[in-house]
Amino acid sequence: MSTALLEVSGLKKHYALDGGLFRKPTRTLAAVDGVSFTISSGETLGLVGESGCGKSTTAKMIVRLTETTEGSIRICGEDISTLGAGAMRHKRRDVQIIFQDPYSSLNPRMRAGDIVAEPLRNFGIGREEVRTRVASLFDRVGLRSDYVARFPHEFSGGQRQRLGIARALALEPKLIVCDEPVSALDVSVQAQVINLLTDLQRELGIAYLFVAHDLAVVEHISHRVAVMYLGRIVEMADRQTLFSDPRHPYTQALLAAAPSSHPRQKKERLLLCGDAPSPTSPPSGCPFRTRCPIAEPGCAEAVPALRDLGEGRQVACHLR
Repeated sequence: MSTALLEVSGLKKHYALDGGLFRKPTRTLAAVDGVSFTISSGETLGLVGESGCGKSTTAKMIVRLTETTEGSIRICGEDISTLGAGAMRHKRRDVQIIFQDPYSSLNPRMRAGDIVAEPLRNFGIGREEVRTRVASLFDRVGLRSDYVARFPHEFSGGQRQRLGIARALALEPKLIVCDEPVSALDVSVQAQVINLLTDLQRELGIAYLFVAHDLAVVEHISHRVAVMYLGRIVEMADRQTLFSDPRHPYTQALLAAAPSSHPRQKKERLLLCGDAPSPTSPPSGCPFRTRCPIAEPGCAEAVPALRDLGEGRQVACHLR
C-alpha cells in the first residue's frame, strides 16, 4: 500500500452527562476512546462491532459532522480536526460520506439531478459543466439519464442509495466514509451496491472507510478490518488473516455468531457472558473482561494496549 491517505490518531469523543445537584455534569460517556488507524489510497478498511460500540461516531468525526474531543484526523497530511469552517469547506472535496438511510439523507423537495449537482454548484462550477458531470455520474452509478427529473420518493431503496453514491462522487473525493450504506437494503440489492462500490474503487482509486455490522459484507469489500468494542479497537488485521485466524476473544465471538455461507459447515460456538457494559460505567482494566470466556484476575488491572503482533496484525488483549 502507498503512503497513508487518512491517518487517525488517538481519536476520542466524550459526552458529559447531566445529573446530580444543579444538573452539573457528573458522568462522562466515552463513545470513542482512543482510536487510531490509517487508510491508504485505493484501500478499504472495514470497521465492525456491535451497535453502540462507537463506529458510526468515528465515521462522523472523520467528516467533521461530529467534533472530536481529542486526537487528530489527517487527510493527505493535513490535520482537519482543527480546521475552521472555511478551510474545512474546501477540504470536503477530499472526503465525502454515504449515509445508512438512502431516503432520509436526500432532500425530498429536490429533483435527483439537483441533489447530485448541489455540491458542484456550491464550488462555483459552471452550468454546462454541471449538466455534463451530472449525466456522467448518473451513468457511472447505473441510473438512467432521464431520472434526473425525478424526486427521491420515485426511486427504490437501491436506486436512492445509488443517488447518494453519485452525490458523494460529485467532487471527486479521495476518501468516502460509508456509514452502513447497505444495512437498510434487501440482500440482493446489497450485493449490487457493494459490487458498484468495488467497481468504482477499481476505476477511480477511491479509499473507503466502510462501517458495518454485517461481517459477510465486510469480508467481501474490505482489504483490512478493524474490530471495535466499547469505543476502542480491539483487533485489526488484513481481511484474510482476521477471518481465518481471529485472535481477540471478541473477534472470535463475532465470527462464531455470524451465519455461515456453507449450511453444512459447523462452527465452534464461543458464548459471551452477559450484556455489553454501559459506556458510562465501563469495567476497570480490559473493557471486554466482564464478558470474556478466558478472562483472568489480572485483566482488571489495566486497559490492554493495541499491540503490533507483526504482519499488520494488532490485538488489544493481555492474554493474546
